[in-house]
Amino acid sequence: MSTFSRFTPLIQSLPATVPFVGPEAIERQRGRSIAARIGANESGFGPAPSVLLAIREAAAETWKYADPENHDLKQALAGRLGTSPGNIAVGEGIDGLLGQIVRLVVEPGMPVVTSLGGYPTFNYHVAGHGGRLATVPYADDREDLEGLLATVKRENAPLVYFANPDNPMGSWWPADRIIEFAVALPETTLLILDEAYSETAPPDSVPSIESLIDRPNVIRTRTFSKAYGLAGARVGYVLTTPGTAQAFDKIRNHFGMNRVGVAAAIAALADQAYLEEVVAKITSSRDRLSAIARGNELLPLASATNFVAVDCGRDATYAKAIVERLMGDHGIFIRMPGVAPLNRCIRISAAPEAEMKLLEAALPAVLKSLG
Repeated sequence: MSTFSRFTPLIQSLPATVPFVGPEAIERQRGRSIAARIGANESGFGPAPSVLLAIREAAAETWKYADPENHDLKQALAGRLGTSPGNIAVGEGIDGLLGQIVRLVVEPGMPVVTSLGGYPTFNYHVAGHGGRLATVPYADDREDLEGLLATVKRENAPLVYFANPDNPMGSWWPADRIIEFAVALPETTLLILDEAYSETAPPDSVPSIESLIDRPNVIRTRTFSKAYGLAGARVGYVLTTPGTAQAFDKIRNHFGMNRVGVAAAIAALADQAYLEEVVAKITSSRDRLSAIARGNELLPLASATNFVAVDCGRDATYAKAIVERLMGDHGIFIRMPGVAPLNRCIRISAAPEAEMKLLEAALPAVLKSLG
């Protein structure tokens, strides 16, 4: 297969890859439809009716570009969070923002610290900008704060990534430990504190806005893709100091946001009653998932997210076989962590009861077939 001859050496050295194989691609590969889409940590509970109304109303103006300054969304976020619009930068989901952050900080060859087995999309961006990953193994299925800090200092790293609550394990650290970690970092190291699952986390695990908002080397990333049910709208934001937030303006796609998605996000913020309802449903679904796992002699791990990691009690080969059989035989899409020892687990997203019933019926048959 021929290709252009003057791509950069970095691009020529990278494999053609994506961090995740999407459920649509799995359907095409297997020639069958997904019956239960419970692997991508989307919200099967969907957005609020008020948000769907806002989407319909905004659709008529989709011929217009979105406001490149994202003024209204920043104002709405600032009002909800009790901060200034200047502390906020908006982007195309956390994934898009992670790419911008890496671009802001990392030059080829620079070390970047993260957890071994943590969010693969972050690693993808680091590789794409020529950074060198310095990884720290999980400790007891939780990201190792002390190990991350020691590695940052040893490598003199300009960037460290840490998710709280964590994906793929669902574990979390209390807010006071997060703040201690941020304060202990060198001022020359930028912390990405990924809070994609903050809405489903225990209140005492999420640092207050004011506790970190004055630290220029801390960027907190958040999203409308999880509890708000807007994964397809691609709306995320960061919380940081005004000076750090303004740096995004130097490199971001100023017309990258879509008008309908922005309208949906603003409407979602205004409907906190629906958010509370969905969080309750997610909590109930986590309990249901845990009960299904225990009923099949598997071990569900405690989770502060919209998914449950389930310890299958064996190795990655066994966990992968469960993933493959659930999809191949029953059309149930789930995922699993990619790195040992985390990959002894499978990961299942919270979902409405119809999907839970499909899983409850299929899992015993799959496990029996595997022996």
